[in-house]
Amino acid sequence: MDMIELAREIGRELQKDERYLAMRKASEACDGDAVLQNMIGDFNLKRMAINNEANKDERDDKKLEELNNEIRLLYGQIMQNDSMQAYNAAKQDLDAVLNRISAIISQCADGADPDTADYEEHSCGGNCGSCGGCH
Repeated sequence: MDMIELAREIGRELQKDERYLAMRKASEACDGDAVLQNMIGDFNLKRMAINNEANKDERDDKKLEELNNEIRLLYGQIMQNDSMQAYNAAKQDLDAVLNRISAIISQCADGADPDTADYEEHSCGGNCGSCGGCH
């Protein structure tokens, strides 16, 4: 079996995995959540209004501040929505396994032993000044 076929096999197995299935179910729940979809639509309209106002020759800074406050509030409401929280949790679980798979493959490409190569999740504080490098 060549490497491309092995990658396809990983893809097939991934789509059977409970983490993938949970993420798909949560995504469908988000799509079917009318309240969430309305908030996302409003968010996109606010974002366009901010871009339009910011690009005007004589922009209204007070209006921009008001729009920014509204979009922050709306974003918070979106992120507090039960469907969105379930999706984010499921996506985080799926991303963890994808990161592990990717790290193992990358380490093997760098010469690591395939039987012992693995992934440890590192938390990044965002301040690269004290960092020894991304893993």
